[in-house]
Amino acid sequence: MKTYISGFLMVFFMAFSAHAQIDRSKQPQPGPAPKIDLKSPQEFTLKNGMKVMVVENHKLPRVSFNLTIDNKPKTEGAKAGVSSIVGAMLGNGTTSISKEEFNEEIDFMGARLSFGSSSAFASGLIQYADRILELMAQAAIHPLLVEEEFIKEKERLIEGLKTQEKSVDAVASRVGGALSYGVNHPYGEFTTTETVNNITFEDVKGFYEESFNPNHAYLVVVGDVDFKTIKSQIEKRFGNWTKSVDIQTNVPEAMPNAQYTQINFVDMPNAVQSNIVLTNNVNLKMSDPDYHAVLIANKILGGGFDSYLNMNLREKHAYTYGAGSNVSADKYIGRFRTSTAVRNAVTDSAVVQTLKEVKRIKSEPVDPVALKNAKAKYVGDFVLALENPQTVARYALNIKLNNLPKDFYETFLQKINAVTAEDVERVANKYFKPENARIIIVGKGAEVLENLEKTGIPIMYFDTFGNPVDKPKFSKPIPDGVTVQTVMDAYFEAVGGKDNAKDVKTVWTDANVTIEGMPFSPVGEMKAMTPNKTSLEMSIEGMGVIMKQKFNGTTGYIEQQGAKLELTEDQIADQKAENSIFPELYYEPSATALESVISIDGKDAYKVKVTLNGKDSFRYYDVASGYLVRVEKTTEAQGQTFTTVEDYGNYSPVKGMMYPYSISITTGPQVIKMNVTNHRVNEGVTEADFN
Repeated sequence: MKTYISGFLMVFFMAFSAHAQIDRSKQPQPGPAPKIDLKSPQEFTLKNGMKVMVVENHKLPRVSFNLTIDNKPKTEGAKAGVSSIVGAMLGNGTTSISKEEFNEEIDFMGARLSFGSSSAFASGLIQYADRILELMAQAAIHPLLVEEEFIKEKERLIEGLKTQEKSVDAVASRVGGALSYGVNHPYGEFTTTETVNNITFEDVKGFYEESFNPNHAYLVVVGDVDFKTIKSQIEKRFGNWTKSVDIQTNVPEAMPNAQYTQINFVDMPNAVQSNIVLTNNVNLKMSDPDYHAVLIANKILGGGFDSYLNMNLREKHAYTYGAGSNVSADKYIGRFRTSTAVRNAVTDSAVVQTLKEVKRIKSEPVDPVALKNAKAKYVGDFVLALENPQTVARYALNIKLNNLPKDFYETFLQKINAVTAEDVERVANKYFKPENARIIIVGKGAEVLENLEKTGIPIMYFDTFGNPVDKPKFSKPIPDGVTVQTVMDAYFEAVGGKDNAKDVKTVWTDANVTIEGMPFSPVGEMKAMTPNKTSLEMSIEGMGVIMKQKFNGTTGYIEQQGAKLELTEDQIADQKAENSIFPELYYEPSATALESVISIDGKDAYKVKVTLNGKDSFRYYDVASGYLVRVEKTTEAQGQTFTTVEDYGNYSPVKGMMYPYSISITTGPQVIKMNVTNHRVNEGVTEADFN
């Protein structure tokens, strides 16, 4: 079948990519650092060891409670994921209140209550403060942990892992941590389906008993409270939380930095762009004298729109939507990294330019204007953040957790403004180490490796879990006797026969849609009629139809959020060029070429180039089954070029023909999965559906 959903992908990609756009607003002009007068919290400690900090703020009749348990990071090993399950199960009732009653009462008060594996947060109106505090305490001290919920959370976690299998971003994050810290370090280990399946209900209860206790707990209260009153309430609600025996945990050493600059490459054949991270570990704590200078150095290198990296990779060369850098200060081990995602064709160039900018900040004095702008941005952000009472709470907690001076935040801007150009160059040389960096690239090796090798940087190869592998082989010789015609014959035999395919005049498909990173799950209704009519409608429960795309064979349009956009002449030509159902029936021999045999998810597939309306696309047919398993095409929209990869699987019969029930679409960082619930063939579709 033709994939008549590409337009839907482009509409959604363009509609929601705005959320990730970089702020182009001008930097504020620097001025004198404002005087910061942070109100110091009032403190007390319960007999069980829990430390409490109270910040009175009477501007609004609200209160928040932030509970943090300062456990040392530890590895979960063969049962990685147990902490995630514990965090998901906490806050769903107590031993004396059912999940339903618990959630109903929270909703009735208009409150918020959430838990992590070593944290909790609650907020609401001051009139309900004591009850909110009581529910939070009971959920922390006497949580409702039942095996039925454990099974549900375990299944939910596994399902989430499955949705990330082909996500370039998810793989890049996993491999980046594993190679930087090591899989035996808490920051480097990761959760897999195998480790989740190892977890038992007893493991969950054991993790809670060991980790969720008051020994290293901090409770920060912010809001319209009276210290004496709230102190009494906290003592009443948390005073009976039993202190447990301290378990000694040794945080293992992280992996050493690379001995030399090297590319660590992960091949993902479905990648439509390359995810590039240059990284090295750093020993940097918030209490270090270099901390403020490092913040400024990072801001100039990759911390904003006007940064070195973004102005080079995005503005000058148009390789990417954005490029940046980050330095994490941590009690145990921190990490410096630059990051970007670029088109396959410019992967090698992006690596070269990234190295150039990192070396630039290490060797060239920073322009005074850039230095002033970086400081001004910190001043503006810092002052703006202080308008949120939660900022004061976070600062108070940071001082405790990171052993900072009491005036750390009161003198923050003073120290930011004291950073000099010499300081920037000094800390850049100390913490930004391209000579010992791993350049971790997750991308399509068949299209990027040849040019990466020309950079002269040594390349090592890893699988999607960070295990060393041999250099991948991207193509195999085409066997004797195999042609486009034999591939097409095998395809039609697999799906039910060419004659039966010719008899299919309409297809009506329903699918549940999951858009990675989006808080909603639309339902898609797609209709097609030969020769080239298509219709797509997307709807969300409670909102109705949110998007339509129609093509009646002559004209078409896209309608979204009340705005209707007619298809361009070029889009109409593309729609006319390809049949909407089983386009393989209509390809002219001159429009197709068998290019190679490649591996997709460990299985061989024939790569066939198809040229229609002067544009090339690629279709991949599984060697063993004959099924179409992938379509790859390039589209232009809003002045940008997008490569879309559509993967197909789970073929099942409908009226004697085989149709895919699993579809995954990737465009840039956007991943969309479609789970087909129904294919209707030659029924229910009329000409009116396409107008």
